[in-house]
Amino acid sequence: MAIQPFCLTTRRFPPKLLFVTLLILMPISIIVIFNYGEKISYFFRPLWDNPPPPFKRLPHFYAENVSMEHLCKLHGWSTRSQPRRVFDGIIFNNEVDLLEIRWRELNPYVTKFVILESNTTFTGIPKPLFFSSNRARYAFAEGKIVHGVHPGRIAPLQSHRDPFVLESQQRIAMNGLLCYAGISNDDLLIMSDTDEIPSPHTVKLLQWCNGVPPVLHLELKNYMYSFEFPVDYSSWRATIHIYGPKTLYRHSRQTDLILSDAGWHCSFCFRHLEDFVFKMTAYSHADRVKDSEFLNHSRIQKLICTGDDLFDMLPEEYTFQDLIKKMGPIPHSASAVHLPAYLIENADKFRFLLPGGCLRQ
Repeated sequence: MAIQPFCLTTRRFPPKLLFVTLLILMPISIIVIFNYGEKISYFFRPLWDNPPPPFKRLPHFYAENVSMEHLCKLHGWSTRSQPRRVFDGIIFNNEVDLLEIRWRELNPYVTKFVILESNTTFTGIPKPLFFSSNRARYAFAEGKIVHGVHPGRIAPLQSHRDPFVLESQQRIAMNGLLCYAGISNDDLLIMSDTDEIPSPHTVKLLQWCNGVPPVLHLELKNYMYSFEFPVDYSSWRATIHIYGPKTLYRHSRQTDLILSDAGWHCSFCFRHLEDFVFKMTAYSHADRVKDSEFLNHSRIQKLICTGDDLFDMLPEEYTFQDLIKKMGPIPHSASAVHLPAYLIENADKFRFLLPGGCLRQ
């Protein structure tokens, strides 16, 4: 008897069952993508995105009581007979405490503090002029302050205006304000956000040495919420420029050179919970607020003390190894060493920025 080949039979879904299945899965998929699409995208980022070219990291030599001549020599530079003038240019939102710490730290070395603020946020929301209303707090630097107000543009409700466009307009306006402040060729210009603070010895080194590259990124130690939560050394957007005819105020990559361990970046380091809410809705990544619950004060307070992410986001990493390593809350640190001197000298005033001070007003 001939052996019949083995036959596979396939079962077909009844059209009605298939339709019902799709009807259930489609809205579920849409809801998941809407609520967790960005999170899913970040998780699979190592598959679809490549990291930018690595920086060339310049060693940074410093120790107390070492002469400037010796420090310049260690970096392969020579010592100037006179220091360069220093202009510190920032676009200001509402970081009133960090601004005081920044300017107190840099005051001995800075010629002009150039500060620009707007009456609207990057997202087109009307806002107070926080610097103007708190100006008396910075009276110690009054003679050095050059303040400008950029007329903002209010975005209508449900507008899809790109916040990065409004941010770019303010950075362009900063160029005119710097010229008004009297900057000239060969002056040292700091381009950074208020919460990106170069260390004083970094600024002093670069103003006293000849041979410094014309554009140099600053590698800043990255903190979240306070100096109790050190993240890494991934902050690179701050730059120092030897000012020239082609210098333009930007907050993006401008060279492959970066000076190691050059200061601090303290992100979302506010005294009041309402300041967290304001920035979350005001800055260029305000689209990360997926739910009104994100702005709940008790939720924000809990996340500040645990070191978890305000936006329930995954880390922005390019390898699964780095992604997994950074998932979860930021580990607490009990160290308050190598922080801004003014912060330590006024620890009672800025307790919320130090280890153990996570509770906010």
